[in-house]
Formats: sequence, structure tokens, C-alpha cells
Amino acid sequence: MRILIIGFIAFFAWSTLSTYIYVCKIKGLCDEPVNMQISDIKNDTIANDSIQKPLVIQAVIPKDLIIYFEFDKSDFSSNAVADKFFDESNLYLNQNTQAKLSITGHTDAIGTIEYNQALGYRRAQSMKRFFEKKGMLSNKIIMISKGENDPIDDNNTNAGRANNRRTVITIKNQ
Repeated sequence: MRILIIGFIAFFAWSTLSTYIYVCKIKGLCDEPVNMQISDIKNDTIANDSIQKPLVIQAVIPKDLIIYFEFDKSDFSSNAVADKFFDESNLYLNQNTQAKLSITGHTDAIGTIEYNQALGYRRAQSMKRFFEKKGMLSNKIIMISKGENDPIDDNNTNAGRANNRRTVITIKNQ
């Protein structure tokens, strides 16, 4: 029995030593620091990597954009907030084919119902033209005019009427 135990210990010591020599000395896979310069790696090695996939940024729905208008006006001039909203919404619309950009025109209560309905539509058209000039497809845009029918503030004050003269631009998933 003693010979068997001595033989097992000798075999274990020999296999450990030979594994260490093979792995660390011959293959060089032990914890020795390796200095490598970036220029040693070829760019086509990384580009031809079959595992590497292009990075796709998943767009999120941007918050609604509200544009306010002067009394009896429907002209819109570009600004940084609208440009940022365009970039975010266009990215989202390109990734989500069923989504649409909804532009709703609103007015205050001064004037006739028919006139305000048309003015709300002109305000929505002005915003639609802005988005189309920036490159958005017209079939991705829905225009609605609510005229004076959906106020968010009191039409009996100047500040309230100013808040009601607006367009609301939002993303709708259909």
C-alpha cells in the first residue's frame, strides 16, 4: 500500500510540474504582463470580425413639442427646440414604421368658429412644411385643426389666449 501512495504522490507532482512548464513556459499563458502596441493590430482584423455587429441606437419617443403663435399668425421660424425635436422624432419614425407625427393646430376664442378652425389648420400646415423641408416624409405627418375647441387656458385673459394659440406636435403609434 505504501508503494501505491508514493507512486500516486510522484505522479501528481510530475503532472503538476509538467502542466506548469507546458502552460506557463512553453505557451506563455501565465499572469506575466504583456506589452502590446496598438499598431500591432491590423485594422482589417477588427473590420472583418464576424461577431462585431453595427451599433443601433434605439430611439425613444420625444416629449411633445408645443409651438406658440402670435395673434392671427400662422408663420413659423425654425428654432433650436424645434430642430432638436425634428432630429429625435425623425429617428424614432424611421425605426418605427407604424408611428406618425401628429400636428394639431389651436387658436384662441377671438373670431368666428370657422375662421379659427381654418387658422388652426394653417398653423398645422406651417409646422408640416417645416418638417418636410427638414427631410421628413409627408406620409408620416398627420394634420388636425381643433380651432378654439380645445383650450388649455382661460380665453378671458391675454395670457390665457396666448397659451391657446399653439400647435402641439406629438408622436402617435398606430
